[in-house]
Formats: sequence, C-alpha cells, structure tokens
Amino acid sequence: MANKVVLAYSGGLDTSVCIRYLQTLHKMDVITVTVDCGQDDDFAEIERRAKAIGAIKHVYVDAKDEFARDYVIPSIKANGLYQGKYPLATALARPLIAAKTVEVATKENAVAIAHGCTGKGNDQIRFDVTMRALRPDLKIIAPIRDMNLTRDVEIKYAKEQNIPISTEAKKYSIDLNLWGRAVEGGNIEDADFEPPEEAFQYINFKNDKAGYVEIEFDQGVPVAADGKHMSLTDLIQYVNDKAGAHGVGIVDHIEDRVVGIKSREVYEAPAAVTIIEAHRDLEKMVLTKHELAFKRMVDDQWSWLAYAGLWQDPLRTDLDRFIDATQTRVSGKVRVKLQRGSLRVVGRQSRYSLYKNDLATYAAGSTFDQSLAKGFVELWGLQSIIANSVAGTADKKQQQQQQEKLVGGKNRK
Repeated sequence: MANKVVLAYSGGLDTSVCIRYLQTLHKMDVITVTVDCGQDDDFAEIERRAKAIGAIKHVYVDAKDEFARDYVIPSIKANGLYQGKYPLATALARPLIAAKTVEVATKENAVAIAHGCTGKGNDQIRFDVTMRALRPDLKIIAPIRDMNLTRDVEIKYAKEQNIPISTEAKKYSIDLNLWGRAVEGGNIEDADFEPPEEAFQYINFKNDKAGYVEIEFDQGVPVAADGKHMSLTDLIQYVNDKAGAHGVGIVDHIEDRVVGIKSREVYEAPAAVTIIEAHRDLEKMVLTKHELAFKRMVDDQWSWLAYAGLWQDPLRTDLDRFIDATQTRVSGKVRVKLQRGSLRVVGRQSRYSLYKNDLATYAAGSTFDQSLAKGFVELWGLQSIIANSVAGTADKKQQQQQQEKLVGGKNRK
C-alpha cells in the first residue's frame, strides 16, 4: 500500500499536474483538499476533476465563517494593510488553507503534505511555515517549485498525461476569497499598463452618482451596514456590492515580496478598503493620540507578519492581545461617501468619543478657558526658543571671529 500525501487543491493547472507528479514521481496516493474561503468556485467540478486525474479521495472544507471570524476580524482590528495598500486577502487565507490541509493529513495518517506554489511568490512561505509550525514531522512536497516548472511545461505535461484541465489562454490569473480579489499575469505585469475594465468583477466604472454606506462597529468588529445587522460574511458582500457599484476598491501598487522581488500588484477589494477606512477613522475618535501613535506601529508590524507567512509566530498573537485591548472602546457608526472610485468619511458617532463639541467649538458657550493657553504655549516651546537663541548668539560670535581674521590678514599684508 502506497504512502498517502494530502494536496492543497484549487483545481487549477498547477495543483492538477501536481496530482500526477505526486503519483508518478513520488509513488504516493493523493488525497486532495479544497478549502472554501469564499472563492465562489464550482466545488463539485473541482472534486470531479481531482478524482478524474487520480486522487483517491477529495475533501471539501467550508471555512468561510472561520475565515471571517479568526482571520478577517483580527485584520480589521489591526487595520491590516501591507505597505499601507494591500488588504491582505490572499495572505490571510493561505495559513487557514495550510492548517486545514494539515488537519486532513493527520486524520488520514498521511506521511506528507503538498501544495502547488512556485518558488517566486509569497504563498510558498505562507504554506510551508504554517505547515511546519503545526506538523514539523510531515514532509512538504512542492512539485512546481522543486522541479522549477514553467507554465508552458505544465501545459505540455498535462496534455501528455491526459489531465482534464482547461488549457485555454486566460488573460489573467485570479485569486479570490471573501476579503478580496487578486488579479495577476498578462499585460498587468507591465507596470506602465493600465488594467482594463474587464479585469475587474465588482467595480462599476460608469456610475457617477454619489452614494453612502454607514457601518456600525462593536468593539472593533463591523456588525451592521445601513442599519441592518448581519453576519460578517453577509456584511462584507453587502459592502462589496455597494462600494464596488461606485467604483471603490481598486488597489494598484508596486509591492515588495518576501523573496526580494518587486512586483506590480492589482487587487479588487471594495469591502476591505471601505471597512478598514471606516474602522481607522472611528479609532481616531475614541483612542488617545498616544494609543493611536503606538497602535500604528503595531498595525504595521501585524500586517507584515500576516503578509510574510508568519501567522503562527508568537509575536502575532502577542500583538493581537494589545490590539484587542484597544478595541474595547471602538464602538460606533461611521458614514462613508462613495463616488467615482473615491471614498471619504463624512460622519461618525460613538458613545466613547473623545471629541467634545463644547471644547472644540469657536462659538459662544465654549467651555475651553483660553487664558490657560498662554502659559502652556510658553512652556511648550521653551526649549525650541532657547535653542534658537543660543544658536543665534553662536552664529554672531562666529561671524565676528571670521571678520576679525579677515581684517587681521589684510593688516599683515
């Protein structure tokens, strides 16, 4: 009886040829597992394809709610944006897929786990590190990376092996989950090429009218949109549709991959972009400037760990504890205006608001005692004033010395 290997299977070209490579080169029985993180695939067709290629068993895991609860919510609380732009959609899903693959491998008494990642991207790191952290005794096999395969070689092999996959040239490679959509390949690899409208799924480029969406948060978690309470998965879809209808949600930037490559990345994430902007604005209303300044550093480090495949690192859970502590007051409503691809927070309210109108107003009835400001201003700028005075005195002395040297030199002549 052959040893068993569990393959994280998407149903695409890479993972489909991996089934046959694992069978022929490694002489292993292949069990495929597909984890549903909201990618809207035909999962019945994926199972049919896996078994047609030769998988002895296929496992489907519905992880949408777990993905939303254990990965997306922490990312919202951390304002998760890698390099201030990328909402981490694919990066968040990979450790979950890896963890579920390990669970199946344990249940099936497999001796190895496998994935279809190349050696150029970040996903190999996200899979390998998570898998090793959870089951260091299991062997990891990555045929595409291990054999340095290219797409044309894979297509040729698929034809030779009668592997039932679509070999039609696709303009773009798409990775989709609940939190966002990554668009890669084709002419998008040209950093100076503007992605065409056909590359996007949620975005309406023709709607010029303004729209609004109000998002309600409870301790940092979005719980309602436009007054309607709903599950996070439904809320994300609702905001995706509404923000996308107004052209909001395209992220196009030059990204630094973990492996050292700079890449042009295009993402479509209307809900993620809108929800994070609303959450960040609400934090500014309820947290002190000291909390905000420190949390910005924490958020940046959290986003890096998630992006770099270090989801299992203890630092990530350490940072989660701090972030969770800051979220106890992040409750309230934020109103966002959406128009022609732009979004702008135009209103916010919270029972924990540190903004007090009677202090901030310039109108009559202000409770702020302006007379107290004079002494504060003098003390606030005291060292700056003294430093400039000292520097000015030193400059005058230096100028005088230079002048005396110049005069002395002329007299000696």
